[in-house]
Amino acid sequence: MTSIEPYDDPVFFERYQTMRQRGAGLNEDLEQPAIIRLLPSVADADVLDIGCGNGTLAWRFASLGARRVLGIDLSARMLTLAASRAQPRVRYCRASAETLALAPECLDLVVSSLALHYVVGYGTLIRRIAGWLRPGGHLVYSIEHPICTARDPMTGWVAAEGGTRTSQITADGRPCSSSARRNREQHHACSCPVSAIVLDACPLNDCLGELNEDR
Repeated sequence: MTSIEPYDDPVFFERYQTMRQRGAGLNEDLEQPAIIRLLPSVADADVLDIGCGNGTLAWRFASLGARRVLGIDLSARMLTLAASRAQPRVRYCRASAETLALAPECLDLVVSSLALHYVVGYGTLIRRIAGWLRPGGHLVYSIEHPICTARDPMTGWVAAEGGTRTSQITADGRPCSSSARRNREQHHACSCPVSAIVLDACPLNDCLGELNEDR
């Protein structure tokens, strides 16, 4: 991730929050219900929430009995919003997943909601996550579909004066300038999420062994 954090831009932040509060995005209707259905039990679990944003998922984990929850994000504004709802089992940290220092096998669950498409070294991060997870641990995450991060004009981003790109994310239809956000998003092929887990996180022999046992 770059040092530019668009969610700390006051205009972008305000309009993004307005969109989320109105439920006008895809998060509430599609992404959040889907990711929640995939979650294992979090009772007594140690959880990492990558790109925790306003802390909605971190709070949910704590309320469901997680032992400890660490939420990380690069946006100071988002973290301030998350910390406004104090929860003794939740801790927030301004950090990127690429540089976060954690002990091996210290987590039971790693979750990331629409954040890993900002990562440049995708395979490297997946290997790091695999090292943090205890045996039997889970990684549950969502990313933007590669068609959304492909080259223009497929992205829905439009050029303004001076080369700035604007994203039409607001509920009232007004474009929100966010060239920094677009520059941070990384395009990965559809095969990247699968290959990163199979090749980078799981030894091939282990995968084949599990497949033979299933048969």
